[in-house]
Amino acid sequence: MLEEQPLTPADLGARLVERWPNVPGDDLAYVVRCHLPVVQVPPRGVWGASGPPALAPADTWTGLALDTRPDPEALVLRYLAAFGPATVKDVQAWSGLTRLREVVDRLRDQLVVLRGEDGEELLDLPGAPRPDPDTPAPVRFLYDFDNLLRGHADRSRVISADGLRRISARNGMPPATVLVDGEVRAAWTVVRAPGSATVEVAPFEPLNPAVTDEVVEEGLRLLRFLEPDRDQHAIRVIDAG
Repeated sequence: MLEEQPLTPADLGARLVERWPNVPGDDLAYVVRCHLPVVQVPPRGVWGASGPPALAPADTWTGLALDTRPDPEALVLRYLAAFGPATVKDVQAWSGLTRLREVVDRLRDQLVVLRGEDGEELLDLPGAPRPDPDTPAPVRFLYDFDNLLRGHADRSRVISADGLRRISARNGMPPATVLVDGEVRAAWTVVRAPGSATVEVAPFEPLNPAVTDEVVEEGLRLLRFLEPDRDQHAIRVIDAG
């Protein structure tokens, strides 16, 4: 069915129910998504809008045969290229794979070994950028599923335990966040109205005036990117609480 044309989970479930009428269509579609290698074909979402995903087989849609021999060493190297320096636990948390210590040990002659402030071993690629500790970290607005907050088991380098608690959500949908000096210090959302858009920033603790000014400046820059067609842009910093 999916080779004939991409189908949304709802459409796929409706088609499968014709053969298995005693099983809910949603359940049948979940079986396909969990057991078959499928991809979401574009456009999953377009600028300013979204829609239901449409599924297609990964091999036929990409035109590439699936590799039956996984290459965990290549995966570790690709991970470190994106997220290093990192620990073995970090790689495992990001990938969902276990027993990667032995994989890393086979790669040691291709890696740089560093030490974190707590003495824990951190791995990286030899030519990877490692900025000077005094490099400025300006205010930045992250989106809700930014890999900076998803790519490591230990996220204490960018968010405190209290901050992590604040962005935890039962439905798995965290808020978008704001980095101040490289650490998550606030959450943000966009409130839209006819002709206007406002970024609401909710600090986890009070921000000093200089940081607030920087947040406002960066927030306005973000709005010019997100909402260029709206005439009025504003930033609202909510009292910390």
